[in-house]
Amino acid sequence: MEATGMNLITWNIQRGRTPGGECNIAHTAASLRGVADADAICLQEVSSGYTDMPGCDGANQFALLAAHFPAHVPVTGLACDTAGEGGQRRMFGNMILSRYPVWQVIRHALPWPPDPDVMSMQRIALEATLDTPLGLVRVITTHLEYFSRLQRSAQVQRLRDLQREAAAHAARPRAGAAAGPFCATPRAGAAILAGDCNFLPGSWEYHCLQAPFDDGTPAWADAWRLRHPDRAHAPSVCLHDHPGRPADPFTCDFVFVSDDLAPRLAEVGVAMDDLGPDHQPLLVRLD
Repeated sequence: MEATGMNLITWNIQRGRTPGGECNIAHTAASLRGVADADAICLQEVSSGYTDMPGCDGANQFALLAAHFPAHVPVTGLACDTAGEGGQRRMFGNMILSRYPVWQVIRHALPWPPDPDVMSMQRIALEATLDTPLGLVRVITTHLEYFSRLQRSAQVQRLRDLQREAAAHAARPRAGAAAGPFCATPRAGAAILAGDCNFLPGSWEYHCLQAPFDDGTPAWADAWRLRHPDRAHAPSVCLHDHPGRPADPFTCDFVFVSDDLAPRLAEVGVAMDDLGPDHQPLLVRLD
C-alpha cells in the first residue's frame, strides 16, 4: 500500500546516553526504532571528537547514525566545530535522517549575543525540504540556548524571521538558471519545527514563537496543544531518576507545525520508557 502519511521523531539524544550513563549510538538507534518506524528523525546533541564529556569516546556519531539508518538520507548541522587533540575536529550539533528525498538543506546560524555571565554555545536551526507523501515539507530541527534567556529570546525571534522568509520564498519562487547553484530549488511552505527549545509551555518565548504574523505568513502552532487541547503537556525531561540526576519532570521539547499542516496532524506523544538521556523522544504522525 502506498504511504499517505508521515511519522516524525524528535529527540535530544545527549550524545547517545544510555541508562547506565555511557554513550552508545547503537542503543540510541535501537531505541528510535522501538518508538516508531520514523520517516523523518530530528536529533539534537550529536557529537564527534569529544572525549571530555561524560561517556564520550570521541566517535563520530553523525557517521554512526547514518550507518544505522542506511535507508535514510543523513543531513548534518554543526553548531560547534573547534580544534581538538591531534588535529581532530570537535563537532557538536543537530541531525536529520529522512526516508524521503531531500531537495534542499539550509543551515542557519542562530543569534548569539554576548552574555558573558553564563555558559553558552553557538546554536543552529537545520532546515531540510523533504519530498513526502504530503507534498514538499520543510523540516527544521533546533536546540536553543539553555543558560541565557537573552540569547534564547533572540533565537526565537530569528526562527520567526526564517518562517516569514521561507513562506515568502514558497509563495513567490525565485527565478533560476537551468543548472548550478542558481538553479531554483523549491523551498517548501508547509513546515515542521522540532527540537529542544529550552523554554517552558506558557513562557514568553513559547507564546512569541506562535504569535500571528501581520503579513499572512502561516504561524507556528504547538502540535501537542492541537491534539490535546484539554491536557497539560506531557513532561519530556527528567522522567526517570538516574544517579546524579534527580527526577523533576518538565517540558521543553516541542514540535510546532505551520498552520497549513495543522489539519493533517493525527498523533502527538511522548515515549515514556527509560531510554537513557534526560530527554524523551516525541513522536508526531501526519496523515
